[in-house]
Amino acid sequence: MEHRVVGPGPYRATRLWNETVELFRARMPLRRHRCRFKSYEHCFTASEAVDWLHELLRNSQNFGPEVTRKQTVQLLGKFLKNHVIEDIKGKWGQEDFEDNRHLYRFPPSSPLKPYPKKPLYQRDVIKFPEWNDPPPGTSQENIPVRPIVMNSEMWFKRHSIAIGEVPACRLVHRRQLTEANVEEIWKSTTLSYLQKILGLDSLEEVLNTKLVSSKFIIHNVYSVSKQGVVILDDKSKELPHWVLSAMKCLANWPNCTDWKQPMYLGFEKDVFKTIADYYGHLKEPLLTFHLFDAFVSVLGLLPKEKTAIEAFQLCCLLLPPENRRKLQLLMRMMARICLNKEMPPLSDGFGTRTLMVQTFSRCILCSKDEVDLDELLAARLVTFLMDNYQEILKVPLVLQTSIEERVAHLRRVQIKYPGADMDITLSAPSFCRQISPEEFEYQRAYGSQEPLAALLEEVIADDKLSSKEKKKKLKQFQKSYPEVYQERFPTPESEALLFPEKPKAKPQLFMWALRKPFQPFQRTRSFRM
Repeated sequence: MEHRVVGPGPYRATRLWNETVELFRARMPLRRHRCRFKSYEHCFTASEAVDWLHELLRNSQNFGPEVTRKQTVQLLGKFLKNHVIEDIKGKWGQEDFEDNRHLYRFPPSSPLKPYPKKPLYQRDVIKFPEWNDPPPGTSQENIPVRPIVMNSEMWFKRHSIAIGEVPACRLVHRRQLTEANVEEIWKSTTLSYLQKILGLDSLEEVLNTKLVSSKFIIHNVYSVSKQGVVILDDKSKELPHWVLSAMKCLANWPNCTDWKQPMYLGFEKDVFKTIADYYGHLKEPLLTFHLFDAFVSVLGLLPKEKTAIEAFQLCCLLLPPENRRKLQLLMRMMARICLNKEMPPLSDGFGTRTLMVQTFSRCILCSKDEVDLDELLAARLVTFLMDNYQEILKVPLVLQTSIEERVAHLRRVQIKYPGADMDITLSAPSFCRQISPEEFEYQRAYGSQEPLAALLEEVIADDKLSSKEKKKKLKQFQKSYPEVYQERFPTPESEALLFPEKPKAKPQLFMWALRKPFQPFQRTRSFRM
């Protein structure tokens, strides 16, 4: 019995239904049965159908080993309601299907479900504000600019090189990003990431993007506690105190004895029933009705566990904050109960893990249109969520970093130089010309040196600079671009020609320099004989 893997995409629930019906009709063993002294050909008992279909679903990657026999009976009941099978007397629709020896057969024709025709949602092209976008109702000339003239010293401090006077430039302050602009960036980028992971050409058939709130996404990213749980601004949407206390009791079992609550035999079962009753009476499933198709589509990625986790991360960011918080607390409680070996059995007929999935699957995922595979799909999703809830309910850092860098880039100031605006009006080249390897090597070696050589000549020919300033700039140029400088001044003599030495003035002689150095006084000889 081979069940093809139904991947992500629109109408996945319908495709799974058709695939299961085809396999059931083609592979279900049929034989002769006797009932009330009468023989019937090509039929099967209800128990035989349950055995065969249960084995098929458990071995299918689309559903998994978590499928129970009770869920299989419910699915066969839907087969009977939709005339996929009928009882031996030809009755169907209103009959109840039970796991017994009642005989059933396939009708002559069993049409598959047609794919629903959903209205195509009009795609709204989100235009992000660019550098030169004027505010609404204003012209391009009203963009605030501040002309700044930078001298060579300022340029050297910023760019570690000062070569000549830098032409005047101006800083263009693009209009400030509004809160609505930032929200649109978050929404558009998140949906773009989700579409890429699902491998779809459009999200229109699995998600109504108009119902996606950018405020929910931003709140789920930034308003979180140290444990990663969403913090709500509206405290009235919090879980009731008694429900939260009951969840903490079971999540931290057996430490709840310290809470001074009455303990008796079966106390933990009553606490669990209290939690199940609250979640079972929610007006809408935690994953919401309008995100049902998106989450079901992600189920097709479960064989690729890492990719499925990334897709679930993005889908869970689209949830209302109160739903995300309730889901986080519920998943944490379910996982801890399943891993707690000290927890007494909460049910006599099911294991703890199966009980968690069966109890909470419908309040987590459910279709508003009551899709026939709701129970099986919800059980598959809840099982995966329970095993990977810590990763799935984390904020995807790749998405957060990408959007924050995008917003920061749009808020930066742009430097405009004279003539830069003219580049916008130039038409882009319509073709490319292939060049030879020799020309490519020449352009790579000398393409950037020619403008530098011309700049060096401007510095040399500048008569307004004194010799001292010119020497300083040439020294800086030589330090930054030694190859260009060496080509212009190959020898020290060529550099010396630029600054000819002036004749040195002879030192002035002073009269006192001609006198003999000071000598000690000597007595003269007397002229007296």
